[in-house]
Formats: sequence, structure tokens, C-alpha cells
Amino acid sequence: MYDSFLYLYFKTPSAMRKIVVSFAFLFPVFCFGQQLKSLTVEKIMRDPKWIGASPSSPFWDADGQQLYFQWNPDQAADDSLYSITIQNPVPKKVPFLLKNKIVSADRIKYNKAKTAYVYAQDGDIFYKKIKENKTIQVTQTAAFETNPVFSFNDEKIVYELNQNLYAWDIATGQLSQLSNFTSGEDQKEKSTLPPQEDWLKKDQITYLQVLKERKEKREATQKYNDLLAKDELKKIYIGDKRMINPSINADGSFIAYRLYKSGPRKGTIVPNYITESGYTTDIQGRPKVGESPASMAFYLYSLQRDSAYKVDIDSLPGIRDVPAFFQDYPKELAAATKANKIRNVGFVRYTWSPDNKNIAIDIRSDDNKDRWLARWDTATKKLTLIDRQHDDAWIDGPGSYNQGWLDNDHFWFQSEVTGYAHLYSVDIYSGKRKVFTSGNYEVQNAILSSDKKYFYITTNKDDPGQHQYYRLSISDSKLEKITQLTGANEITLSPDEKNIAILYSYSNKPWELYLQSNKPGTAAQQITFKSESAEFKTYPWRDPKIITFAARDGATVYGRVYTPENAKPGMPAVVFVHGAGYLQNAHKWWSSYFREYMFHNLLADKGYYVIDIDYRGSAGYGRDWRTGIYRHMGGKDLTDNVDAANYLVKTYGVDASRIGIYGGSYGGFITLMAMFTTPDVFAAGAGLRSVTDWANYNHGYTSNILNEPFNDSIAYHKSSPIYYAEGLKGHLLMCHGMVDENVHFQDIVKLSQRLIELHKDNWELAVYPMEDHGFVEPSSWTDEYKRILKLFETVLKK
Repeated sequence: MYDSFLYLYFKTPSAMRKIVVSFAFLFPVFCFGQQLKSLTVEKIMRDPKWIGASPSSPFWDADGQQLYFQWNPDQAADDSLYSITIQNPVPKKVPFLLKNKIVSADRIKYNKAKTAYVYAQDGDIFYKKIKENKTIQVTQTAAFETNPVFSFNDEKIVYELNQNLYAWDIATGQLSQLSNFTSGEDQKEKSTLPPQEDWLKKDQITYLQVLKERKEKREATQKYNDLLAKDELKKIYIGDKRMINPSINADGSFIAYRLYKSGPRKGTIVPNYITESGYTTDIQGRPKVGESPASMAFYLYSLQRDSAYKVDIDSLPGIRDVPAFFQDYPKELAAATKANKIRNVGFVRYTWSPDNKNIAIDIRSDDNKDRWLARWDTATKKLTLIDRQHDDAWIDGPGSYNQGWLDNDHFWFQSEVTGYAHLYSVDIYSGKRKVFTSGNYEVQNAILSSDKKYFYITTNKDDPGQHQYYRLSISDSKLEKITQLTGANEITLSPDEKNIAILYSYSNKPWELYLQSNKPGTAAQQITFKSESAEFKTYPWRDPKIITFAARDGATVYGRVYTPENAKPGMPAVVFVHGAGYLQNAHKWWSSYFREYMFHNLLADKGYYVIDIDYRGSAGYGRDWRTGIYRHMGGKDLTDNVDAANYLVKTYGVDASRIGIYGGSYGGFITLMAMFTTPDVFAAGAGLRSVTDWANYNHGYTSNILNEPFNDSIAYHKSSPIYYAEGLKGHLLMCHGMVDENVHFQDIVKLSQRLIELHKDNWELAVYPMEDHGFVEPSSWTDEYKRILKLFETVLKK
């Protein structure tokens, strides 16, 4: 047809061509432009590029004049790097050959006067004089140099190479080695031999003359070599431990470093059945929760004294405390109390005071119950507490790693001490605390301005479902709102702090890039306009209604409701359970669950109510909400979803006998717990990539919430669906990727065997041989969601 049209154009008399040309512009729109007259699983589960092209990963260059970001407006196979300038904010694709020459602002370190900066690129060190616009390459070697900083009062550039530090003199170009950290043990300082071995060794040289002469010659040679090497830097032996990021302070007096040794680790094998070779291969997976603990120590090496000092943590208050959950295990509590051991800790972060007299160290207990902020005094060589945050559940929350020095005497940080993440500072000598923010909201992020007069903070102060950006005065805590767009505003601050890049989205509007001056009263300028394709725009995507309801314990639960057209009492409903546990989805920005968002529109079109709530354990609502699942996952988080189903019945007249539930990962886990422990509430459920036994999951996430299986078996038994499978009554669909390296396929196999042994016959398992935890193939997404839709259509519309 299109070829015939072109033929018609060229055969048409010239007088008629204007009419035909006009028709030519309209013809592709009406004949070839795709429209979403109705949603189908096949349409919404296509490669996400059909939705449009949203920008991502913005970053500023070192000079703050260019903003870079990933984008794909041409629908290519992958995103490309684009840039704009402040003067000309029109996106332009960055030529391929220029990509490796870009120096991003987050990679540079300034001198005190901010007249120069250093950075590492491709394993070499570079030094740039800003006024002269001159860049000097400090190193050009096959080795990998990294982490450059100014030190020795800005006279030298110090960088790391092979776990040691080296200094390059800016004035002379002379290079010197500052440390000599060496793996292994000092043979000279090894412990004495056992008596029997010592006697035997001495006895050999008593009567074997040649052996004695060789020993004397070897010792004389070593003594001569020691004299020749008298100027060699002293070796600091670190044994079999791993050096972590040695770094020097600004005046060049101390090097701080951490030594780490991991415990024995036994990983899980994940079989890969479909390979190019035709042979099954094994993926070496992660260990399970309860892995052997690692050990870490913190040291400070004095360059003047040529001595290393280990930071002693015995003075930290509560360092020997036994966690509160041991109260449920009297025998173990008594043994732990008697042992009175110092708990294992990790040294997660450290920062030097401007005068280099103190180093602040963020210390966290391995059992996740305590965070100590402490300072080590270079004069006294002692550790003193700045702040302790204790939580019988676990330490976490937004911004818990945000911290730094306001001046030589005051240290700032974020803490959930009031139940919400807020900003504080402490006088390190008097202990007096200043509160910068307070209230029933969270400070999501905080950046201290370079002049230390302001914090730039992102909060959900106005609405738990929004992220807005503010300027906070340090002197009087005055808060001024800078962003105004309703939804989420993800900020990237320019290095000169004059401008902000904003990734902005709304509930039914994908992410776009904006540019704005970094001050109140200014407007955001939209830079990109490609997040929604022409096809995507043809469907009236719902703006889900944000609702609240009271849970059975009186707590307020936030959720989003998708309402069907021509709604009436007696309609079916679906409860969606977001994953990750600590994640927020009842909000006013474009969800990371965009496929599920589209699927919920499809369900609503088919006559379902859909509710999606931020149950207990979700992000955005403070400490008590975050820790509401401690020692019992599948407790309040599940009853919140049951209460959401009841809310639909009471508010919209939904048929209580026709309610389904589904979700992935943590949402899949909740779905299983719902189908097994509240079987009369949900007629059908789809659990995707579900955790079935928390003893099989990873250590970092699981030990926070449930402690460890060998010391808190009660929590694991209460929280694992496999123990409750006999309660299944409704219809259950389970879907799982066979090469899932997060929630291992083993989990769903074990539950399947349990269901077989229980003689359950109303369940099915769909497996995806080439999928990991997050599916990547549109065919897999399509198959999975067609099965979910079929389940609901078959069971909930009987």
C-alpha cells in the first residue's frame, strides 16, 4: 500500500501535489501509528523501550559547566551518553572517542584553596591547575594508581599503589614511598620454638661444623645487607589480612587503614542448564545467612614516629552487651553474659577534622544493634564517644552514613534516635547536641555546602509520597524549599553548587531531566521530552488514588488504589505486594515496578480493583515502620495486606470471596504466607521468585531482621513459609528463574517437594531456565504475567 501511495504521488499533476503532500503527512499517523486501544499482556511486557526514553545517571563534569546523562531517544540497542551546557541546555550525543576523557565531579579532590584538583583515570594520576587550565600527568605506568588526595599542607599529592601510599612533590616532582605495608609475618619476630624443637636446632650446630659455618656466614650476610638497607622504609606486616583503603590526613602526619579477614565461606551452587556448550555449568553462588563472621581492625600509622597504633574499642559503651532477643533463650543468655565478650564490629567510615587533631570513626556492631560515632585523638591516642545509636532491632534508615565535620569542634550526622531520620551536630568536647530537623518525616539525604553555611537536604516533609529538595541554614535551621514539582525530585548538585540537575517523575509520567538554579524561588527547566512514546501516550494511564486506612493495631497504612471503570459492588480485587521489603511504592512518582503498574491498569480495565500498600517494613515512614517486621516477617507486614483486602471490601464493596494476591521476591514471600496462614482471605495467589525459607537467604539482609538461624531459630520458624505449607486452600501459582542468584531456585524446589508430600493439588510451578532474579527477556515476562492473569480470570471470576 505504501509503495502504491508513492507511485500515486509522482503520477499526480503538479497542481494537485500540495493536497497529496498534506495527506502524506497524515497518512502514517492514521494508518501506521500504533495505538493502545486496549491493553494486553503481550503489549505491556515488550522491551521497555516501547514506553519511551527516560534519561538516567546524570553527573557533572569537574568544572561544573557540562551535565552528562545516559539517554536513548533514538531507540538504539543501548543508551548513549549525552550532555548539555548551562549556556546551551540542548542535549547532544557525546562522541565515542571523547567518553574516556571526561572527568566527573565526583572523582576529583580539591586542594584547600580550590585552585587545583587531582583525579585518577585509567590507572594513572592527574593534577589540574584550574586558573591556568593546565593538566599534568603525575604517573604513567602499567601499574594501577588510585585514590589521589592533596596532603602535607597541599605541597604533595598522595596516591595508593598496591596497598601502599606514595607522595609526589608538586614543586620538585620528587616521588617518595610513605608506607611499606607487607603481607605475611615478620620472621624475626616470630614466637620462640617449642622446647623440643629449640633443643634439636641447637644440638645440630653443636657437632656439625659445616652446618655451623654456613649459619654464621648466612647471618653475617644478612647483617651486612641490613646495614646497606638502613634507610629502607620500615615494614608493617599485616599477616593474612586484607588492607582496605589506606589514606593520609591533610597535614601528612597519619595514615589511617583497616585490616580485614573474612571467615570461612561456603557458597551455594546454582546450576545453569542452558549453555552454549551444551553442558551444564555451575554458578558459584553466595553463602547463606549465618556465615562465619569476619574480623576487622582499625589502625593509625604515625609517619613521624614510624609506629602503628591499633584503635582500642573496649571503652565504647555497650560493646559487651548481649542482644535483647537472647531473653527468649535463657541458657544461651546466661552463657553469653558470663563470657562477657567484646562484640565483633566493622569500621565503616572515617573522616579527619580540619585541624587533623581528631579522626571520627563510624563503628558498627556485626549484630546490627549499635552504631558508635567516636573520635580518636592524635595527641592522647585514645578513643572517645561522639554519639551512640542503639536499636534492639537493627540500625539502618535513610542517611545513616551521612556525616562529617562542621569545624574542628563540631561533628554532624543523621540518626533515627527520635524514630525518624534527622540531622544533628555534636560538640565533640562538651557533648552538647544541636538538632537541625525534627518531626514525623525523614531526611532522605543531606549534603553540606562547601562554605559550611547550609545543608542541602531531600525529605518527604510535605508528603510521605513525595521527595522535595530544600536549603537548610546551619545558623538558625531555617528551611527553604527549592523544588516545586509534585512527585519525586532526584537531585545532582553541580560542583560549584549554583545549579541542580533534577530527575523528575510523577505517578503516571516516567522520568525526565530538568535543570534549575540552586536557590529558592527559581523554576525548573525541562531538558528532555522523550520519556513517553507516541504509542504510550495513546492510553489514559491511571493516576492511582493515594489512600490511608487503619490497620488492626491502629497504625496508619498508605496505599494506592486502581479503580475499574463502571465500578459497582461485588467486583473482584487483587492485592499487589511490592518486593525488597524496605522499599516504598505507594508514592507519587514513576515506580520501579512499571510493568506491574501497567498490569494493574490492565486488571482495572478488566473489572478488578487493585490495591498496592506500603506495609510494615516499607521505606519512607520512620524507624518503627521500618523495624515492624523484626523477628517475624509474615507478621504485621502480612496482616497489613489482609487489612488492605478488608479495606476494599468495606470501602468499595469488593466481593470478599473473590480477592487475589501476588508479588515478587519479598512480595512473593508475603503471597506464600498469605496463602498458607490466612487461606480464607485470598482465593488465589501468585508468588514470583519467592523466599520460602529465610535460612537459605543472604546474611546481610536476613541477619538484620531475623538475627541468625543458630541463635534465633524462633524467628526463622515464625517467618518461613515452608513451615506452613499445609495451610494452603486456594489456588497457588509459583514462578521462578532457574539461574536466580539472589533467591536461589533451591528455595522453590524445596517448597514444591513439601507441597507434593502434603498431597496438595491446587498449585503449579512455572520455571524459567534462562532467567535470574530480575527477568530480562520480554518472552519470560509475557509468559509469567499471562499465567497470573489466567489464574485471576479463572478463579476470581467464577
